[in-house]
Amino acid sequence: MKALQDEYGPDTICFGCGPANEAGLQIKSFVEGDEVVADFTPQDHHQAFPGVINGGIIGALFDCHMNWTAAYHLKGDGEGVPVTVTAEYSVKLRRPTPAGTPLHLTAHITESSRSRATVEATLLADDVVCAEAFGKFVAVEEGHPAYHRW
Repeated sequence: MKALQDEYGPDTICFGCGPANEAGLQIKSFVEGDEVVADFTPQDHHQAFPGVINGGIIGALFDCHMNWTAAYHLKGDGEGVPVTVTAEYSVKLRRPTPAGTPLHLTAHITESSRSRATVEATLLADDVVCAEAFGKFVAVEEGHPAYHRW
């Protein structure tokens, strides 16, 4: 099974999820039933201070993972996914996210229309919730600067 990013956007350069960005995080999101999941193992340069992952990295993981969750949901029965962008998102950092530990993200749709989706997500380290996020994502049409990104 291919990651959503590899299936639908192999040439994207996004810092968080672009397969074509060698310097990026290159997260990979997979559909599992009603959820989309991703695993990410942070590296030392992702730390804010020794032993703890930077909050901006956590935000980037959530932003991209929730965006792909929305895009996949909005595709319906179509072949490709619509290009979606973040309208808003927020992150709650519940506890320090440890470095050197694989992280597991889950995301699911809580509300949607034809061109918009609301997503909730959770980040776990060693089965402990470290952060939660909420976001709204919008499918864009031709003419939007992001339209041709995948």
